[in-house]
Amino acid sequence: MADTHDTSGPGRLSVIRTVTDGIVVISLRGEIDHHTIGHLQRALAPEDAGADSRVVRIVLDFSGVTFMDSTGVNALISVHRALRGTPGWIRLAGPQPSVRRVIELVGLDTFIDCYPTLHGALAR
Repeated sequence: MADTHDTSGPGRLSVIRTVTDGIVVISLRGEIDHHTIGHLQRALAPEDAGADSRVVRIVLDFSGVTFMDSTGVNALISVHRALRGTPGWIRLAGPQPSVRRVIELVGLDTFIDCYPTLHGALAR
């Protein structure tokens, strides 16, 4: 189980990356914007060179995300595109209403599955 923690400035973005039953769980707290996107992108990167041969399954726990701008949207689209055509997937869990609104407005929820809870995203 890998566990990394990264914070960009006081209260900006906290990233904790763990692996549960072969699923990468990235728990986020704070804001996702052009100042903090690098931390999320590093957490989304494969851990080793052999990662391309494995099935990549990612759940992003958005329950602690209070804001997301277009840089976050673009990062999610990039991950989705990278996983397209593979048996892997990305799921979002527990977005707060303001972040859920952004997800719905841009249509991310039409191609990235969103779940109300982390447990629900992991159980499917």
